Amino acid sequence: MKKKFKSLLMKLRQTYLWLLGRWPRCVGVGLVIFGILFWGGFNTAMELTNNESFCISCHEMRDYVFREYKETIHYKNRTGVRATCPDCHVPKEWGHMVARKIAATNELYHKILGSIDTPELFRAKRLQLAQYVWKGMKESDSRECRNCHSFEFMALDRQQEASSIKHRRALKDGLTCIDCHMGIAHHLPENFDADGALHDRFKKEKRPCSDCHKGMAESFDW
Repeated sequence: MKKKFKSLLMKLRQTYLWLLGRWPRCVGVGLVIFGILFWGGFNTAMELTNNESFCISCHEMRDYVFREYKETIHYKNRTGVRATCPDCHVPKEWGHMVARKIAATNELYHKILGSIDTPELFRAKRLQLAQYVWKGMKESDSRECRNCHSFEFMALDRQQEASSIKHRRALKDGLTCIDCHMGIAHHLPENFDADGALHDRFKKEKRPCSDCHKGMAESFDW
């Protein structure tokens, strides 16, 4: 197999050099045209796979997490400003976007395998999938969240008192969005923090229960 591949490469190289020797201008123009067509096709493919319609074209997304997302303020609100799937899950910067698209080929593989093809399989896998997303957001400093939400431009004095207190503390302690907003657009897994590791970390960081439990007082009494 390797010999055949090497032989093919040699033939292609020889053909290219022969053409380059006889019609150098034609070869140059041809390479430019090929580059334009390749680049245009590549970017078109990127755009076609970077919208909500594509994201929910498989039932695993449409019937599970998309239904949850439709219940949140990110889907429908008084201003009509909506964050779609790629706004939260696909980077806008070209390099990071390509890296995310390459990583997404693993999702296509599991689509073929039917790894989360039923609600039961999805629930069993949900915590692992959620932790993967949270880890990525933590490592990127919640990059996609900050496309719309930025501490720098928050009018903290105009926020509700509880939100203002939390955001001021987040700024002071160097926290990022996903440190508090893990269930902002989708339900938390049923067995979320079953081992108590997250609660132990919050206790060590001296964070109040109200960071996760809405309506609770800003108490640090663990």
